[in-house]
This record gives sequence, C-alpha cells and structure tokens, in this order.
Amino acid sequence: MDNAKEGIKFKRSILYTFSFVSLIWLVKIIESYLQIDFGSLGIYPRTLSGSIGIFLSPLIHGDFFHLLSNTFPLLILGVGLFYFYDKIAFNVIILIYLMTGFWVWIAARDAYHIGASGIVYGLLTFILFSGFFRRNPQTLAISFIILVLYGGSFMAGIIPSSNGISWESHLMGGIAGIFCAVYFRKTKLTEEVPQDYKPIDHNLPFDYTYTYQENPKKFQSYNYTINTAPKEDSQVTRK
Repeated sequence: MDNAKEGIKFKRSILYTFSFVSLIWLVKIIESYLQIDFGSLGIYPRTLSGSIGIFLSPLIHGDFFHLLSNTFPLLILGVGLFYFYDKIAFNVIILIYLMTGFWVWIAARDAYHIGASGIVYGLLTFILFSGFFRRNPQTLAISFIILVLYGGSFMAGIIPSSNGISWESHLMGGIAGIFCAVYFRKTKLTEEVPQDYKPIDHNLPFDYTYTYQENPKKFQSYNYTINTAPKEDSQVTRK
C-alpha cells in the first residue's frame, strides 16, 4: 500500500475514534451542565428497565476522572483497531459493545453498571490475541506494546472487588474481545496477489488485450492474449 493510502487510512482511524470519544465527552458535559445524573440509564442486571443500559451504559461515566481513565486507552486502542484491522473494525466494535453489555445484564451483580471500560478491555484483548493468532509482525508488535502498557492493570481490573468498580464489565469485555479475535482470526485484512503475478509492460511494441477477473477475497485469475504483430500506436483494452 502506498503512502497516500496509508495516510488516508490513518486519518480515518483517528476520525472514527475521536468521533466516539467526543460523543462520550458530550454526554458527560450535558450531564454536568444540566446537573442531572444519567447513572440510572446504565445496565441494571436482569431487569427490563435496566436492559436499556446495554446500549447506553458505555456513553455514561460517573465523573470526569472516570471519563479520563477511559479516554486515553480508547484513543490508543481505537486508532490501532481501525488502522490495522480496518476491514473488520466496525464489526468488531459492534460485537464487543453489544456482547459486553448483554453479558453484564445477564450475569453481573445488582447495581448500575456504567462506563466504556468494558469496550476498552474488549479492544485490548482483541488486538492482543489477534496479533498472536495471525502471527503478523505489525500486529504482534502492537500486542506486545499493549501487554507491557496494560498487562498489570488488566489483570487487576478483572478481579472481583467492592470498591465500586464494575469488574464484571471488564471481564465480559475481555471475553468478548477474545471471542472476536477467534471468530475473525482467518478473515483476510488485505487483498492477496498471486505469487506468479507479473505486471504487464505497457511499453511492449505490440497490440495486446487482457482480461481480469476478481474474486471479492482474492485475485482469481489473469488471462492474457497478446497479438504479436507490431503496431505503431499500442493500446490497452480492458474487458
């Protein structure tokens, strides 16, 4: 991939990630400005009214410190997800979002569960395990960086505690990330070009035509027909 395409992909990664982070900051600012508490819109397990939190709880945070603690990991992991896994990033984030919320609603203790930390843990485990499953140098490097930066706090976050932290969200998010890493482990992230493919020299002194058939997942075949009679003005016909 050339530098221009890499630059576009990186800008999109930043745009998508900052859009979500901006949304959760906007929710907190509105809550603070209106002096109301959105905590009751979080997940309250095994209740009908609490099920709305499956969709809303990641957008709600207890205070600005809680929000800040999730902001920086979301920025790092979100950009990493959309840059290195751009073809499946939206599928991964939606699955992590919904599975984490649903599992918390099913199995967590009776309390309101709010915050995006479940998504953070899901992104962390997805990128970490995907790197190992795919054995790709780039994703492996990201996995090791994540392991160094977040390994200790990650393990501490899934240990049951009574200090008001939703360790259930952390645990369920981590499991959702591992599930996605396993589910998408064989999904191709880039187009595969056949090893025997050789680009045509358009400066050859003959008229030639070629046909090209593309499979959605890989280049399927290349068929060339070359007319050997030299022509003054060579033209390429694509069929």
